[in-house]
Amino acid sequence: MTALAQPAVPERAVRDVPRAEELASALQTASPAEVIAAALQTVVRERLAVVSSFGTESAALLKVMADVDPAIPVVFLDTGWLFEETLAYRDTLIAALGLRDVRSINPLDGTLSREDPDRELWFSDPDACCRIRKVEPLARALAPFSAWINGRKRFHGGLRADIAVVETDGIRLKFNPFANVSREEIEAIYRLANLPPHPLAASGYRSVGCMPCTSRTSADEDVRAGRWRGRAKTECGIHTVATAQQ
Repeated sequence: MTALAQPAVPERAVRDVPRAEELASALQTASPAEVIAAALQTVVRERLAVVSSFGTESAALLKVMADVDPAIPVVFLDTGWLFEETLAYRDTLIAALGLRDVRSINPLDGTLSREDPDRELWFSDPDACCRIRKVEPLARALAPFSAWINGRKRFHGGLRADIAVVETDGIRLKFNPFANVSREEIEAIYRLANLPPHPLAASGYRSVGCMPCTSRTSADEDVRAGRWRGRAKTECGIHTVATAQQ
């Protein structure tokens, strides 16, 4: 993979934080709110970001985060292929939760013109499409940060089945506050906080990504079965490609 030029993260930002293994051990039974609070204590707010797709389960993480500190920066990857419903849901949650710093990040126009001029890359090479529309933009977006938070859960299975509460992406700490929560606990957060569902959830979309690579799922399928249906691909790459190698 061609290296992506990006600003270097200051060595102190990595050197001064505790090792991911130590944090993971200390927080292995912590609640999501406690994990997010620990992330804030580990690095200052300005060096911490939440990465959210504003998908079907995203409101739970964003609600817990907002209760801890609604000014934590939130990175949203607007790939150019998202459902209009997802963009509307982003705006709904920003207003409902009082999120103060949501940053919508786009792919570079020059990269799209050079590598996907006909907007067909999603079909011929979905890994390359994810790279230019999600992996590389996230690398740019995270350059100023020392740590980030995401909403992956072990119950999603696959490569997510054994994720730690805290890990490293090769450069910075990566907090997974919902790693050990259950689907029922996610549903309880929505119910107790009266959170609005994603507009597509009622239509059978249980996990929502880019429009060409997302389909409905039945009740007996895994949550993410509708992502890249019919392909061996199960992840976009932002959680599987080390940031240092992007």
